[in-house]
Amino acid sequence: MSIDDNTNESENLNPPEETGQPSSSEPPAQPDDNIASAKNAASGIVAKLLELKESNPKVFFGGIGAVTLIILFLVMSGGSDTKLPVHKTATIVAGQNYVLKSANAYDPSATIRLVSVPGSMAAYDDTEESDREGGCKHMPQGTPVKAIQSQDAYGKKDVFVEVEMTSGECLGQRGWALAIDLQ
Repeated sequence: MSIDDNTNESENLNPPEETGQPSSSEPPAQPDDNIASAKNAASGIVAKLLELKESNPKVFFGGIGAVTLIILFLVMSGGSDTKLPVHKTATIVAGQNYVLKSANAYDPSATIRLVSVPGSMAAYDDTEESDREGGCKHMPQGTPVKAIQSQDAYGKKDVFVEVEMTSGECLGQRGWALAIDLQ
């Protein structure tokens, strides 16, 4: 028995079309047909571009320049120049009342260091517990103070401020604090 002889008579190879279905005379597109049609379209576009280059080179090279400029514009216009947030200190006015609040601490129990000489913030060793006790050196945040005078440093205006405590056990005591710690 050959392959040609092996047919099933009960099987109808051409079933009748159902009513309401559109008839299609073309078989569904195969992947090879899609690739071939894409190659034909690409070769047609390339042929037209080469023909344009030969017949009108100014338009051809002008089009290439325009596409290049558009791509360069899109590449160069990306991103933004956002600035990082910077703490801006308010102008300190002598005689004005302020509150001590550290601009760099998130801990509400953090203290603000007061020193006797402006600019000596980094010159102390704070490792001893006895250094934190007494003398009104470490003031809690929210302590009300009055600005007495300010001093410029490092090429900036009003970096250090002499403050006087206006309440609490350190009433009347003076010390120097950073201007960013006054609010």
